Amino acid sequence: MPRFRVRALRHGVLATAIVLFVCLVVAVLSWLSYSDDRALLSSMTSREVGSVVSYSGGAVEVRWPSGSARVPYEDGDRVVGKQTQVAFDPANPSRAVIPGADLLLQTDRALGGVTFAVAVALLVLVAGLLRVFLAVRCARAAAATVSVRRIRLQSGLMVRSWLEIDGPVERWLPVYYDPVLVTLPSPVDVELRGGRVAVVDGVTIYPSGRPVTKHPRGRRADNPAKPDPETRAPRGLLAQLRVDAVFLVPAPVVGLFWAYVDGSGFTGWITATVVAAALGLWWAAWRGSDPS
Repeated sequence: MPRFRVRALRHGVLATAIVLFVCLVVAVLSWLSYSDDRALLSSMTSREVGSVVSYSGGAVEVRWPSGSARVPYEDGDRVVGKQTQVAFDPANPSRAVIPGADLLLQTDRALGGVTFAVAVALLVLVAGLLRVFLAVRCARAAAATVSVRRIRLQSGLMVRSWLEIDGPVERWLPVYYDPVLVTLPSPVDVELRGGRVAVVDGVTIYPSGRPVTKHPRGRRADNPAKPDPETRAPRGLLAQLRVDAVFLVPAPVVGLFWAYVDGSGFTGWITATVVAAALGLWWAAWRGSDPS
């Protein structure tokens, strides 16, 4: 029986835990903001038709037959002079809101933050469980001995290990990194289970994607025919995270784009940047980044 190593699993669980923690924080903060805004809106039970008479300092002046109020409204100059439905607190008419006001937008954004965080958390959980299920199923399939070469390919920010499989039709199988790959001779005979799970020196190497029959793109580096047995291969997850940190670089740009599209300002930028950074680490683990 091959030895079972869980390095790839631990890497994936760690990255997934980071995403889930970030999603939890975002969901909780968004829900607290939504609850506060919703409580404020629920107190505005009275309705009348009023007019927007002026705009200054990021707020519009709204008047209706029984009162008036200043309502925060971004770009409120475009609604000056128009009639509008007004919702206000009968006990305190100065607390009012009109369609399109900042308070309504903030409430929608807060609820969207909760929905988005939950959706991301479910996505990474389902994707991870599906990958584990497929790997375990392939590991139980019949084994065949094949000749392979381990190669490393860098495409963009991602560096991955691949097994180049000889046969009537040459194939390339992306695999999760394991230190045993670094000292793997080239070529070498290995067991291949289900066409995707390799057993190398008694160690099970799991696929990080589907096998392909066309050489994958990227800058290629081949294992030597006889690697130095004294070569020290990266083993700990700390070394893995240092390599995966390169996927944090695009996060601020993603956050800036999201804040611009959503109009959520600095808070939206921070939130989107943190979520994008966590997803970057998860993506590296999902795709099987190679720290060697």
